[in-house]
Amino acid sequence: MVEINLSFLLRLLADGLLIGFIYALMAMGLTLIFSVLRVVSFAHGEHYMIGGFAAYYLLETFTGLHPLVAILLAGSVTFAIGAVFERIFLRPLAEEKVERPGEYAILVTFGLGFFLQYLTLALIGPHPKKAARYFDLPAFELGPIKATAATLKLGTIPLSATRLTAAVIAVVLMLIMLYLIHHTWLGRGLRAVSQDKQAAAVVGINPLRMSTLAFGMGTMLAGMSGAALVPAFAWVPAVGAPAAVKSYVIIVLGGMGSIPGAMLGGLIIGVVEALGTGLLPDPNRAFAYRDAYGMLIFALVLLLRPRGLFGRQE
Repeated sequence: MVEINLSFLLRLLADGLLIGFIYALMAMGLTLIFSVLRVVSFAHGEHYMIGGFAAYYLLETFTGLHPLVAILLAGSVTFAIGAVFERIFLRPLAEEKVERPGEYAILVTFGLGFFLQYLTLALIGPHPKKAARYFDLPAFELGPIKATAATLKLGTIPLSATRLTAAVIAVVLMLIMLYLIHHTWLGRGLRAVSQDKQAAAVVGINPLRMSTLAFGMGTMLAGMSGAALVPAFAWVPAVGAPAAVKSYVIIVLGGMGSIPGAMLGGLIIGVVEALGTGLLPDPNRAFAYRDAYGMLIFALVLLLRPRGLFGRQE
């Protein structure tokens, strides 16, 4: 009996980690936006939604298109939307042309979110879409490890090929972003602007350009997160709202503006949701409570450690 329970627990942990990597990638985009612009984008979930639909329709339209190319193109679409939006609507914040910048940022990003969601609903309708599995696993058997096209089985722990693919894509993208931020001139510019815009401008860095890049890159990561997961879930125009809420919880848990915090927070939320859903006796009630676990963590962090795990004290 103990072995069965341990096996079930390991399955839950594996599922939580796989989805947690996607949560971390999406939260990394939101963290990047906040750290540079000091704005929490309330349209982040809609970029996630658009990325999924973009990848789906690209693959449906161009049947020979490689899934990785579709993911990159979906990220390019959301990058363009984010960069144009920042240039038109958020640039006045950086130029200090708005009297109440906090309220303005909330309203304008909320407005973008509503616009994107209902525009998508009007264009493609409410019916769910789901892409075909991106990659088939090679079939093999090596001791306790077995693989079929749709599942990798580590002993008694099955891993879905769609979620495993999404997790691998998320890890690769996060590693690329970490390299970009810590080892390139662009990353140094973004970090300089996030710390002190005036000092960055003195040494020749254009804060306005960095703000546009940061917002575009943040929305690009959200779009690629959705593109990676569209074979795993039924995609509808409202799919971005729950994902956005998780991103807000994660960046508060990890610390506002902390990229390592976003990565760790995504994994924590993924594991907590999987354990909470799997360990409750009533499956229907467990699924209904799934989003409540993140909100409980959100409340506890605000009460016990408002700066989050890695947040800086202002």
